[in-house]
Amino acid sequence: MKHKLFEPYTVKDVTLKNRIVMSPMCMYSSDNQDGYAQPFHLTHYESRSAGQVGLIITEATAVLPEGRISHEDLGIWSDEHIEGLQKINEGIHRHGAKAGIQLAHAGRKANLRDEIFAPSAEAFSASMKVPTEMTNEDIQRTVEAFREGTRRSKEAGFDVIELHAAHGYLINQFLSPLTNKRDDEYGGTRENRYRFLREAIEAVKHEWNGPLFVRISGEEYHEDGNTMDDFIYFAREMKSQGVDLIDVSSGGVVPAAIDPYPGYQVTYSEQIKQGAGIDTGAVGLITSGNQAEEILQNERADLIFLARALLRNPYWPKEAADELGYSLEGPRQYTRAW
Repeated sequence: MKHKLFEPYTVKDVTLKNRIVMSPMCMYSSDNQDGYAQPFHLTHYESRSAGQVGLIITEATAVLPEGRISHEDLGIWSDEHIEGLQKINEGIHRHGAKAGIQLAHAGRKANLRDEIFAPSAEAFSASMKVPTEMTNEDIQRTVEAFREGTRRSKEAGFDVIELHAAHGYLINQFLSPLTNKRDDEYGGTRENRYRFLREAIEAVKHEWNGPLFVRISGEEYHEDGNTMDDFIYFAREMKSQGVDLIDVSSGGVVPAAIDPYPGYQVTYSEQIKQGAGIDTGAVGLITSGNQAEEILQNERADLIFLARALLRNPYWPKEAADELGYSLEGPRQYTRAW
């Protein structure tokens, strides 16, 4: 029997040894609040590579200091950050995994002491700071920061770049009518709301010709938010710009009650894959090998992104392989137990 979960996946000139991806998850562990990688990061990411994950995407990494979600986030706004990220990549590559980075800016969801910025001067909630509405100069500075973050990512040795346009962070704030109240060329119509992401992708591609993913929220859990027609439009535009895969999550744009269940976000991945004709990644309470295999076999997604399952068990690929009856080769050091 063919096990699609363990088939290689090639995008541009990068081949993942299987379809298992470690989803980016904030670790809030840059303890000196300077964006630098710490020993924790080296152990955290290399252990998942030893566990035979095909692609490991590091946590949201801020392209500007004010773009951090917290003061303890990883950063890539300075050339001095490159060395620590290189060390992370050395550990990931040591066991045959590929390394990805999620370039991010938190916008109005930055929980920082200093001034924060967003498309519109509206706070996420009553307990959070009101952001400063971005001027065109602020916008161009931020687009340039994504370009510079891409250059540094390339120098650090990453194989894949993902732009974080989900969960209510800055790019998502521009995309959504719930958070974008601008009346200039960056607001109003969905074509205008897409403009910031369009410019960010153009900036990234100025420095990068490797695999490019974008994470989006495929459901905003509000009747006035973007619809699936909007998401398919955005996905088609991204495809035309050379984006290779849409990583489909949901929520986070505005406060909302979400009732999650196993695979609750897979339908969004499936609809975007079919509607836009672009590869997608599925994420959201995917916990077993059989569940992951069903998603791939039925062409509901092309990659399986795992978050909490890999926090609980760095060796989830072995568990899934055993469940599916697949013989997965592991690190030679662990042969006696594998």
